[in-house]
Amino acid sequence: MARALLGALACSAALAFPAATMAARSHVGLEPGADPAVVARAVERATGTHVERLAPFRALTVDAEPAAVRAVPGVAWVERARERRLAFAPTDPLAPRQWYAIANRSYDAWATPPPLAPVRVAVIDSGVDLMHPELVRRIVLAKSFVGASAQDTRGHGTIVAGIIAAELDNETGIAGLAPAAELVVAKVVSPAGTIAVEAEARAIKWAVDNGARVINISLGGLRDPRRPSRDTYSRLEEEAIRYAVKHGAVVVAAVGNADQAPRTPWPFASYPAALPHVLGVSALTRSGGSPGFSNRDAVYNDIAAPGEDILSTFPRSITANRPGCQEQGYTPCATDEFRPPDGTSFSAPQATAVAANLLGARPLLRPEQVTAIIERTAADATASSGCKSCALGRDPLTGWGALDATAAIGALEGAVPPRDAHEPNDNAGEDAYPLYFAPGEKARFVRATVDFWDDQDDVYAIYLRRGERLYTSLVPAVPSNVVLALWRPGTAQVTGLAPPNRRVRISTRSGRRQRLAWTGVQEGWHYLQARLTAPSHPPVAYRLSIVRTR
Repeated sequence: MARALLGALACSAALAFPAATMAARSHVGLEPGADPAVVARAVERATGTHVERLAPFRALTVDAEPAAVRAVPGVAWVERARERRLAFAPTDPLAPRQWYAIANRSYDAWATPPPLAPVRVAVIDSGVDLMHPELVRRIVLAKSFVGASAQDTRGHGTIVAGIIAAELDNETGIAGLAPAAELVVAKVVSPAGTIAVEAEARAIKWAVDNGARVINISLGGLRDPRRPSRDTYSRLEEEAIRYAVKHGAVVVAAVGNADQAPRTPWPFASYPAALPHVLGVSALTRSGGSPGFSNRDAVYNDIAAPGEDILSTFPRSITANRPGCQEQGYTPCATDEFRPPDGTSFSAPQATAVAANLLGARPLLRPEQVTAIIERTAADATASSGCKSCALGRDPLTGWGALDATAAIGALEGAVPPRDAHEPNDNAGEDAYPLYFAPGEKARFVRATVDFWDDQDDVYAIYLRRGERLYTSLVPAVPSNVVLALWRPGTAQVTGLAPPNRRVRISTRSGRRQRLAWTGVQEGWHYLQARLTAPSHPPVAYRLSIVRTR
């Protein structure tokens, strides 16, 4: 089984968001018809502090917490005072032509180049121009899984690597989107242009074993659940993804291009984007629309980023074949296939860069936290933003919406999504997380999360002897559609086409708390499944209690 590359389709200073809040200072809006002087006196009485009028605006400012003035008569709204600052503007001469960086607000979160911790980012692709001036100091490891060296002789991988990690603010060429990224280069494209899943799987494991925290996979295989005969699902590929997530790596993949599908547009994301725990990235046009080549998917298309006319690095040995082209080493001098680069292959590394920046700012974040932040801070793609076919909210064309790098970094100022240290635990057998009981221990407690789009199922293995009683209780942090099910020993899978006769109990209780009880009739590992059956905006955190007794 093989995979295909997905990308070959033949800044001035500005005010930045978000910014730090000012201590105990609020802006106060006035109701229509309210007398500013009367409201100002009432606010002064409520807070004991002087109030300033912000004429001609119908607003006041006061050194007090918002809660202190919300109930004052005549007040329409209250917000905490915030600051703005100038955004960092790269000095790289081609940066103004990187329209995708502007669209993503890639640098707006910082006034100067950010002090981020180094983050190893794997590029599983066609290799990289190993001596490119923009990349040579950013590459820490490189290996070919298809023979010869990891040198890129096609160009695809060098484009991807440049988007992520080209030298920033060096007054040369373009500006990479992840200033602290260290590249781990894995070449998996054979001289014939094919990509064996075995090579991909070996490359993922090698990258993870060498410290990669983010893995970019801009390649894919056809997914067609309607015709299994041409569906290219690979259990080996899924095992490799599980290995990466288990060891703390964020996996980002392109959802695929319809030129490699039976028709355009294609309604299903490619593999491995269509696997659990993978951040699937689709493409956007310059005008904010969803291009016809970008695969759609109601579940596995998580986010969208610019995917046409992408300016990046290109192997100098190839651009030298066009000696009359001035921008040697960059895509304006690329082969016809990549001039200009279009495709979801080049959307994915933009999200990869944001993931690397989040980990550079907060190295202890887990993969599910990083992906949840990126998804939930996206700017909803709608007709008003240029996507005429996009519905409000999450949709099959753009997922959660357009990538917003500054909003993602800004989310770190607040409460981050909950951790789930037991992932991946999405099925029975070896995929389940085993819950061991110490001698004399009768109860175990688990805190975890489920996500309808990225992680619908959590499965725990619990050993029961004949006659032992099992009592379980699950309480979600917010009202949601989570159910419990218990499966017999020997069950191979609890999702998809799992035989229902293997299931011995399912919770049917209405309300928030779910309960399930069972007396063991067969000794062995039973599988307790928690499934989120309906969409929710944030991932759903829950507390699971398991009691085992005679």
